[in-house]
Amino acid sequence: MSMTTGFYLKLYLAAVVVFFAIDMVWLGVVARGLYRKYLGYLLSPSPNWTAAIIFYLLFVAGLLIFAVVPGLQAGSFNKALLLGALFGFMTYATYDLTNLATIKDWPLFITIVDMIWGVVLASAVTSLTFLIGRWMS
Repeated sequence: MSMTTGFYLKLYLAAVVVFFAIDMVWLGVVARGLYRKYLGYLLSPSPNWTAAIIFYLLFVAGLLIFAVVPGLQAGSFNKALLLGALFGFMTYATYDLTNLATIKDWPLFITIVDMIWGVVLASAVTSLTFLIGRWMS
């Protein structure tokens, strides 16, 4: 498998599109009411898009570095999937458990839902990006 800089850039762009599409469905449709119900007292009237975009770009880079590329190098979908799921769990756990530890009245329910979402999101993005990468090579 030839993994050139161009290959990585195309794979990264594909992963950004996949991540954004999946997470927007989650945030815009599925979890919108959930977050408003449990975190309405903390939510900003409008998102800080700069911070959100930086998060997306960094998270996707992490998925590629720690899950997709090792899976592609090993030729193993299962390796990519497992590493992606672990990355999602660890990153979302860091955020949510820190909030639970430091923010007054942070809901345990949101921590649990968010950590599960981190695993689902990272697994889905990793899986689709792995398949795209295999198709591109």
